[in-house]
Amino acid sequence: MSKIIIYTTPTCAYCAKAKEFFKENKVAYSEIDVAADPMKAQKMIKKSGQIGVPVFDVGGKIIVGFDRGAISEALGIK
Repeated sequence: MSKIIIYTTPTCAYCAKAKEFFKENKVAYSEIDVAADPMKAQKMIKKSGQIGVPVFDVGGKIIVGFDRGAISEALGIK
């Protein structure tokens, strides 16, 4: 399975929904809190062109926002 990184902030409701979705589907991921790390926030903005979270990096494929369909497709979840 592809390496998954989710860029989040502590107050983001959609980030929480995404993490719950990953838990339900037994998907391992790495989380980066962009509120706590400005350098990682800049990296996320450079990758995605967005300042909002969540942003997902699924094996190099960038998905902006909690788009359950696009994430499922990228991960091969039916």
